[in-house]
Amino acid sequence: MTLAAPRPTAIAVATATPAAHAARGGRRGLFAGVAAGVVVLSAVSLFVGVSELTPAHLVRALAAAATGTGDAETQRSAMLLLVSRVPRTVAVLLAGAGMAVAGMLMQVLVRNRFVEPSTAGTVESAVLGILVVTIVAPGVPLMGKMAVAAVFALAGTALFLRILRAVPLRSVLVVPLIGLMLGGVISAATTFVAYRTDLLQSLGSWTTGDFSGVLRGRYELLWLTLALTVVAYVAADRFTVAGMGRDVATTLGLSYRAVMNLGLVIVSLVSAVVVVTVGMVPFLGLVVPNVVSRLLGDDVRRTAPWVALLGAGLVLVCDLVGRVVRYPYEIPVGVVVGVVGSVLFLHLLLRRDARVA
Repeated sequence: MTLAAPRPTAIAVATATPAAHAARGGRRGLFAGVAAGVVVLSAVSLFVGVSELTPAHLVRALAAAATGTGDAETQRSAMLLLVSRVPRTVAVLLAGAGMAVAGMLMQVLVRNRFVEPSTAGTVESAVLGILVVTIVAPGVPLMGKMAVAAVFALAGTALFLRILRAVPLRSVLVVPLIGLMLGGVISAATTFVAYRTDLLQSLGSWTTGDFSGVLRGRYELLWLTLALTVVAYVAADRFTVAGMGRDVATTLGLSYRAVMNLGLVIVSLVSAVVVVTVGMVPFLGLVVPNVVSRLLGDDVRRTAPWVALLGAGLVLVCDLVGRVVRYPYEIPVGVVVGVVGSVLFLHLLLRRDARVA
């Protein structure tokens, strides 16, 4: 990647401008179409579940909520909608968007397309932090657990980066393999401690992404991921420059270390919030940014909205599949996303152009 391209001539600019405008307009139309699809799926999500809720119930429930009246069935529908279905749908969208953007940031900062929080030991470190705080101070509120998990996630990510600096990287595939091995070691240690403290069942709930327990009052922490996503978008140009390497960033007057620290804090906080609230959602931050980068390039400001939207949409689709494939039982969304993501991950690893050194 070069610092600057030769300045085009006036004829070239005049020739390229209509095509550029057409391409930009096509991308905006496609983005609007995908956003509309996510909105439609979000509406469908409100009516999928064991307890029956139809559009007619929804209209009566909204009217009852506005006026404070209604029969017992209408009040039940209103409670089901506001306490369970809406919070679950919002949680799915926030978690999907946040984890996808976190994966994109990690790929840009590490400069490797096969890295994301679940392949770099970040998520496993967050789970270890939750286990430690549960053992040491079980009465700590959810915000405290999130803070401890974020510190552990940041430490795990820093350890991953230190290992990368010490190991000669002869292939781009070495980086995710190191992350997977580090995550495996941390996960093994976490499992051992959980076994000795009789917390294996709790550990299972933390390591499997599941939105079935999301209710009003138990998901609001996920709004922090939206704030962090906005911060990432505001600093998008800095992340793009930092992704070119330390030398290029320093030459352009950018504080490389400060940008790296900001990105790692965002990744660690998002991972901790999602793990504390709904559990692990693997491979999401790997697949979505790779798909978007192949279509739109590596400009973080351009790709961030796409990554957030497609991440939210993918988790929403997987959540709906998990809710209907064995209805009335439910498959955790972490399992569905893991199956889809692992297949796509293997496809990315086995691509011919992924074998370059």
